[in-house]
Amino acid sequence: MDILRNAPLGIYLEEPRTWLHCLDPRVKLAWLLSFLLSPILAGNGWRLAVVVALLLLTVAARLPRRVWSGQLSLVLALSLLTFGITSLAPDGLGVFPQPQRQDMQVVGYGLIPVSGAERSDIATRRFRERDSGTESFLAVEQGSPDRAWREQTRAWQTPYRYRLVQFSLLGRTFQVSRRSLSVALRLGTLIFTLPYATHLFLLTTAPEEIAEGIGQLLQPLRRWSWPIAEVILTLTLALRFLPLVMEEVQNLARAVRTRDVRWGSLSFRGGIQTLLALVERFFENLLLRAEQTAMAMQARGMTGPDHPLRWHRLQLRRLDRGLLALLPLFWLLRTLSH
Repeated sequence: MDILRNAPLGIYLEEPRTWLHCLDPRVKLAWLLSFLLSPILAGNGWRLAVVVALLLLTVAARLPRRVWSGQLSLVLALSLLTFGITSLAPDGLGVFPQPQRQDMQVVGYGLIPVSGAERSDIATRRFRERDSGTESFLAVEQGSPDRAWREQTRAWQTPYRYRLVQFSLLGRTFQVSRRSLSVALRLGTLIFTLPYATHLFLLTTAPEEIAEGIGQLLQPLRRWSWPIAEVILTLTLALRFLPLVMEEVQNLARAVRTRDVRWGSLSFRGGIQTLLALVERFFENLLLRAEQTAMAMQARGMTGPDHPLRWHRLQLRRLDRGLLALLPLFWLLRTLSH
């Protein structure tokens, strides 16, 4: 069991460095927010376009296949599973049809069965309103009521269908309606876009770059005495500390497997005691890692927000400016697609 290798979601890739690594973190952050916010209140066409854009970006970045294949297959399988379940649900919302009593005013629309004489009167009245000629009126008067009603109903029919697909499986009938298909596309694309776009961002951006980029964007807030330095320091430590937490969980799982702990043979009290011992050991290791991090910061001169360290020098290059220039075009297409 190796969490960091089997599911390295959000783990920074140091080598090989691609052109996504060389981009300014502020530019990547702006595009990430655009990918995450643009599907809100957008049509299904735009959501599918965002998914295709993320796939093309993965191919164009020339990232190693071992890095993105596992994550892409996992997120894609989850989104397709959500799409399939939601599309087969009743309108995607668990709505069941409830029969209601119809008023006599809707008889003319054929919603409830009527007798042949009433259908003849309705068809005659419709033809009188639509055609003032004597010829069509006589045709209705002389023709049979059922034939006139069928001809009028055929004229009202349209190619629109609310129920798209219907099939039977394992003794049950499933159907895909327009409403359920729309909801399924919405959920499936959102489930794919949100984690995968964030994964690409974290995969090609170091935690220190993320912190410095956000710090540069928040510098105007220092006029109102906002603790920007403290926020950036906390964010940097959190981004660096999360992999340590995953590593400690992994080490505890390996220790339990090595000692061949049989949970089924333990009593209820013994299981609780073993679990509490593991939790206690987990927090002890985390506090030890936190102390080591604090000692490393003091040794490097990071004694507080008044003495910050600069890991990277942020500057906009030609490619960064070009991508920033494409950002208004991206939102213009989003507005037109809606």
